[in-house]
Amino acid sequence: MRVAYLAAKESLPLYAHRFSPKKFTQPQLVACLVLKTFLRCDYRGVVAVLADSPEWCNAIDLATVPHFTTLQKASRRLLHSGLVQRLLNATVRRIMGRRRNVDVAAADSSGFERTHASRYYVWRTRQQDVPRKRITYRHFPKLGIICDTRNHVILSAMPTRGPTPDVHQLRPLVAGVVDHPVIRQMVADAGYDSEANHCLLREEH
Repeated sequence: MRVAYLAAKESLPLYAHRFSPKKFTQPQLVACLVLKTFLRCDYRGVVAVLADSPEWCNAIDLATVPHFTTLQKASRRLLHSGLVQRLLNATVRRIMGRRRNVDVAAADSSGFERTHASRYYVWRTRQQDVPRKRITYRHFPKLGIICDTRNHVILSAMPTRGPTPDVHQLRPLVAGVVDHPVIRQMVADAGYDSEANHCLLREEH
């Protein structure tokens, strides 16, 4: 949470607008959202944790605990691609320090469930004859990343919607690599294997 707070202070203005209430800074809200994800709790849960942990609030200079609706609205405003890229750049610079070369980076993607229902529940629901429900789960969130194999630091991230082939997504994924590191070698599975991608990595980069 502290690292997220410092990275956000480097890459984001303190307030979104000059007429904002100025009760909480954007770096403080980012740190709270990172803590929420790390603890795998909802907005009410992270607010309760912060209320019970004044030393955590002090770590990010938080005088009062924000309301859970404040965090929910902040997530919609802060977690879009432009600001997230700036946060990622600041985080990688802080972790790598003076080191610029990444000896080996890995690229891969994964799909995620779009609902809290388990696959078994969805399968069982499809087997029911009465009442007959038409349930389709065709699209799902998908995330492609490039990471440093030395420390698992994410160097590029690209959210998309599946099902889509990986082979066409390597170029924008490589283009999204933060400016600080220089990648020497790249490994990826067969989903990215194509002549165009070999030319991209071996000749253009």
